[in-house]
Amino acid sequence: MGLGVETVSTAKAHGGTQGVYRHTSAATGTAMTLSVFVPDHAPGATLPVVWYLSGLTCTHANVTDKGEYRRACAELGLIFVAPDTSPRGEGVADDPDGAYDFGLGAGFYVDATAAPFAPHYRMWSYVTEELPALIGAEFPADLTRQSILGHSMGGHGALTIGLTFPERFRAVSAFAPIVAPSQVPWGRKALAGYLGDEQAAWRPHDAIALIEDGARISELLVDQGDADQFLAEQLRPDLLADACRRAGIDCTLRIQPGYDHSYLFVSTFMADHLRWHAARLHTGS
Repeated sequence: MGLGVETVSTAKAHGGTQGVYRHTSAATGTAMTLSVFVPDHAPGATLPVVWYLSGLTCTHANVTDKGEYRRACAELGLIFVAPDTSPRGEGVADDPDGAYDFGLGAGFYVDATAAPFAPHYRMWSYVTEELPALIGAEFPADLTRQSILGHSMGGHGALTIGLTFPERFRAVSAFAPIVAPSQVPWGRKALAGYLGDEQAAWRPHDAIALIEDGARISELLVDQGDADQFLAEQLRPDLLADACRRAGIDCTLRIQPGYDHSYLFVSTFMADHLRWHAARLHTGS
């Protein structure tokens, strides 16, 4: 591969290629690892791209190992890209108390402005600028057909990025997303730590605030388990449903009885989401 991209591993799956790759990121100033699944395709053909953003404590490996997306992506002709959730390596700041919900593995898909996180925690720029350029250059990707989804903290990232770039993403969905980080403990800790205490700086990274401030997409698909231990305190999908209703956004919120916050939940409904994305990505292609 070019652009300084190192192939860590590749393996055949469902007729396509599952790869893990590493490169030095200009955005984060660190090595970054990502997972890319490319279905078999005709020579010279390009395929739509689905971006998947993972949650707290995760790397690219969680969805790669547990997400059960490859069969559906192979059948639907979708490239599936899963980056890491934060910068890592020597000199990268972490939560001083070693907490799981801030620092390494918890980049919250923002560009940090507060010390000591600002030099490396630039996950917004990495995901929205650097990584699409890399995928477009190195893989048979049609960047005129992109969609985005994510889980938990990654659902927050998918919602905020999708709302910020409605012209770029044909579909946006989420599993158990943090919909209002300004109003819940996980989000308030992360946004204050990365962006400072001035809450005006938080609004571009809060899906509810973005909708209140006029951001619009035509529709959303969200799955949420009713046995999720984080539902009431951290996730609050009711706030998203209310904001979408007021804004005229078609939000399909499916409450799934008995499901928790794990990848057993995500993998159960992954194919549903990918079919929903494919229907929109293949329209007008």
